[in-house]
Amino acid sequence: MVRYIDDHKDRFGVEPICAVLPIAPSTYYEQKAREHDPDRRPARAIRDEALKPEIQRVFDENFRVYGAHKVWTQLNREGLRVARCTVERLMRQRGLRGVRRGRRTRTTIPAAAASQPPDLVKRNFHAPAPNRLRMVDITYVPSGPAGFGSSCQSFRFGDPGGVSQEN
Repeated sequence: MVRYIDDHKDRFGVEPICAVLPIAPSTYYEQKAREHDPDRRPARAIRDEALKPEIQRVFDENFRVYGAHKVWTQLNREGLRVARCTVERLMRQRGLRGVRRGRRTRTTIPAAAASQPPDLVKRNFHAPAPNRLRMVDITYVPSGPAGFGSSCQSFRFGDPGGVSQEN
């Protein structure tokens, strides 16, 4: 909003713009004063700027696998007292995420019943004649450390020999 006010203050003035926007003129003037004098920034912002390199250092020294809890523990071990929620917030802002172990990939998220296609087979897998009923099964199969993979099988019902499977 400060940028918008800067762009239009010559034409309308600061106070009339602030009367329309949800910002007080004092807030605008304080922001402008902080741009010229960084010491006027809030204590939290100043502390955040000092903590960001420390969080990045601990994260990098530990092969970029530490999450917020372990980074917080390490910082406190080193004597840098900081709240865990502050470490979480700053790591989120910088896009730092630890490695997660033991969590399976969720491959299927069920949709609402109204958005599902109709069951045309009605669970009756007997075809009146050969090649009259076909079905496909797509199954997620985790493969390797990346965890990607799938299997697709096609079934034909009604063949003289029973169910035949095509891969």
